[in-house]
Amino acid sequence: MTIKCLIVDDDPEILTYVSSHITKEGYKAITQPNAEQALDYLSSQTVDIAIVDIMMDGMDGFTLCQTLKYDYEYPVIMLTARDALSDKERAFLAGTDDYVTKPFEGAELIFRIKAVLRRYQVQTSVEHTLGNVVINQSERMTKVGAKGLILPNKEFELLNLLVAYPQHVFEREALITRIWGFDYEGDERTIDVHIKRLRNKLKKLDANIQIETVRGIGYRVTTHA
Repeated sequence: MTIKCLIVDDDPEILTYVSSHITKEGYKAITQPNAEQALDYLSSQTVDIAIVDIMMDGMDGFTLCQTLKYDYEYPVIMLTARDALSDKERAFLAGTDDYVTKPFEGAELIFRIKAVLRRYQVQTSVEHTLGNVVINQSERMTKVGAKGLILPNKEFELLNLLVAYPQHVFEREALITRIWGFDYEGDERTIDVHIKRLRNKLKKLDANIQIETVRGIGYRVTTHA
């Protein structure tokens, strides 16, 4: 299977430079000049990794990175001419897997792409099982017994996190940070809505796990007969 690399940069020369090295490596390069067009492309297509410039008109690379990580779960490498420690910190807080400062050698970028993909493949190959519920991260599949359960991205991530740590009590704020991002500014009740939906779906399929509310703290998953 050919690795598909999404390259997002408003500099045509960088797009050409990066895509040429990626193509020589045998990967497929998909170039987009800004975040908005990149997200439009991803509304109907999939990729394996994204290479994102930080400074772009419109949506900047930090915001795009966070969207790619938390909504699409793609590995991300950020490119920038800025080498300040604060920028690197912000990039990693946004979820980037690696950070490359311009100018850079094409060969170095390829090395970094391969390293990130290796780490990502290991991380996403994990399968979690609790009771009669099985969650496969690499295939993004959830099963309750022999029945498949299709979940939207946020519900999948939420259930996957809870099932990975049975009996562990997650604070509401911690769940929001892990699933929606550190700078989420929406209504905190969104977590309650997603939990309610998950409970209903699990109950309909006779799952023998339950999401418990720990009053004043948050949630945990337990099993029952």
